[in-house]
Amino acid sequence: MVKPRLCFTLLYADGVFHLSRNFTLQAVGNYDWLLSNYDFELMARSIDDLIILNVTRGEPDWPEFLGTIKRIVNNCFMPVAIGGGIRTVDHARSLFDSGADKLVLNSAFFDNPLLVESLAGSYGYQSIVASLDIRRNEWGATELFIDGGSTKVGVPLIDAVKNVARLGAGEIYLTSIDRDGTGMGYDLEALRNVFESCDLPIIASGGADTADQLTEGIKSGFVSAVSTSHLFNFMGDGLHHAREEMTKANIPLSYWNFNELLN
Repeated sequence: MVKPRLCFTLLYADGVFHLSRNFTLQAVGNYDWLLSNYDFELMARSIDDLIILNVTRGEPDWPEFLGTIKRIVNNCFMPVAIGGGIRTVDHARSLFDSGADKLVLNSAFFDNPLLVESLAGSYGYQSIVASLDIRRNEWGATELFIDGGSTKVGVPLIDAVKNVARLGAGEIYLTSIDRDGTGMGYDLEALRNVFESCDLPIIASGGADTADQLTEGIKSGFVSAVSTSHLFNFMGDGLHHAREEMTKANIPLSYWNFNELLN
């Protein structure tokens, strides 16, 4: 049985890390700020995957981003998935060379499906995560967006899920724009709909700011992993505490001997 996973997402743009609420960004600090507030060795004992998304509006500064990625990965002991602005094979290769274990792709699934197929063919579907951003319209129907939530895609969510699976995605990272940064918990109905339409593992994102909400996501039975990007709620030993609380709630997270990881 595959164990559920706890993930942490870092949002990076224009040289600094950000908080996000409904995809509106608020800068909080650069790499030195991150390092002073997060013990990466403790983080490695607390999460199963680290996700880093470059959410820069417009064209990212790739040399700067890659430099930051390398500094982070050098201090990490968990798998790292990285995405944002990947438009070419060279972009993808540079992320893998900088320490990425997986690529997170969003707009490319709709704007450049040949790129997705090429990357999946070269690196394997297990290395490709499809990031799908959703928002509910005034009638409560789910709509799909790309380009940092700025462009609506005229494709029903379930059709998009089937399409990303066909193109080579090995996992889906589903984010509710409405719930992002609100602390309202995950959009469980949307997660259920995606779960029932595909066989891919699903990472829930958008809305979970507490250990109870992370636990609720796993206990729904619709996802393989849960993620939060709320920096302030999980500073210091916050992630470690969240994992302990989830374990107490009978979530069968993986256990490993951290000292063995260092040897």
